[in-house]
Amino acid sequence: MTTAHDTSYDASYGASRDASYGASRDASYGAPEVIDRREGPYGEVVLRRHGGLLQIIANGCFLMDTSDGRSERRLVEAALGALDGRPGPDVLIGGLGVGFSLAHAADEPRWGRIAVVERERAIIDWHRSGPLAALSAPALADPRTEIIAADLVAYVNETSDTYDALCLDIDNGPEWTVTEGNENLYSAAGLAACSRVLRPGGVLAVWSAQPSPDFARTLGNAGFRQVRTEEIPVARGVPDVVHLAVGPG
Repeated sequence: MTTAHDTSYDASYGASRDASYGASRDASYGAPEVIDRREGPYGEVVLRRHGGLLQIIANGCFLMDTSDGRSERRLVEAALGALDGRPGPDVLIGGLGVGFSLAHAADEPRWGRIAVVERERAIIDWHRSGPLAALSAPALADPRTEIIAADLVAYVNETSDTYDALCLDIDNGPEWTVTEGNENLYSAAGLAACSRVLRPGGVLAVWSAQPSPDFARTLGNAGFRQVRTEEIPVARGVPDVVHLAVGPG
């Protein structure tokens, strides 16, 4: 794995968040420019500019950039489509990222409350008063939107709030977590916490860089119904996927 101080690219990332990232490394772009670097409780977070793209790097792991966003948008669309037509459903988005999922949710008038849990205060700052505000300012101004500065794993275990949909995008997938503690979210215990936060018949949608049959089985064993995996083509490389499941009740 590279470090955030290294402008090289981790070849093992391969089928990762956004295969179009390869295009962003075109030599004509030159070396990435570090806009901000923060040390936080979970390690180092870096915001870079590479050509016309903004990139988020966490502890040397490339998370996402602003080159595409179709799979992040589809994460929210698929969750809404899998609901039962209930009016004004509330959605919890796990991970603010570059803001694609939030912006897309705010563009949809059918959503009720739109809560976003983000543990990195640097990322929240970049959206509120930094370069990422260009993507998220209208969504942040929407009265339905609430940003919750918290660790998602802790939040789903501790909150008394409930939602009609959970759209989770904090890792590169259930089998490729950004930090070790996130693994618990995709376990039977973590899914039980997600189920507790979901209202009866609510939808869980989980972004992943690749399909995870093991995670799909864990969903079924945890009592989720209508478990399926939807592929989303990206500009280059293997498709991203969204794991979808309907909660008990």
